[in-house]
Amino acid sequence: MDKRIGQKLSASQEDYLEAIFNLAGGSEGARSKDIAEMLGVARSSVTGALQALSDKGLANYRPYGCTTLTKSGRAVAAEVARKHDILKSFFVNVLGVDKEIAQQAACKAEHALGPEIIARLLNFIKYVTQSNRNGRDVAKEFQRFHKKQTAGKGRVAP
Repeated sequence: MDKRIGQKLSASQEDYLEAIFNLAGGSEGARSKDIAEMLGVARSSVTGALQALSDKGLANYRPYGCTTLTKSGRAVAAEVARKHDILKSFFVNVLGVDKEIAQQAACKAEHALGPEIIARLLNFIKYVTQSNRNGRDVAKEFQRFHKKQTAGKGRVAP
């Protein structure tokens, strides 16, 4: 394994990897313009980030060309995207949070939560799903409980 890849990535670098991963899909790669638009950053910021990811052995960056992920970069990006999907699913399907709010929260939380917490969240989502199949909708029960708790307290229950 390349020693550069073992380096800790910043939340911003993980966001860039995830953006490339989502934009490139099965295509030729991601354009800097599209990455900037997706992340809401300046194109000059994208150039610096892509160069840093290239230096770490995670991206294949060519100025004025499309950027692709290396095998290691794809593995890291896939894990970031997986965490994001788990968190968003939990926020929307279990907690009943609005999809847009859940999307934003998942973007922030995916960097902070380690593999043990993500694994437990995934198992909890599976538990809720299994309970639903057995005739008990735990997520709906929680959402009703939440609405009762927030009703009349000046807070808007989603």
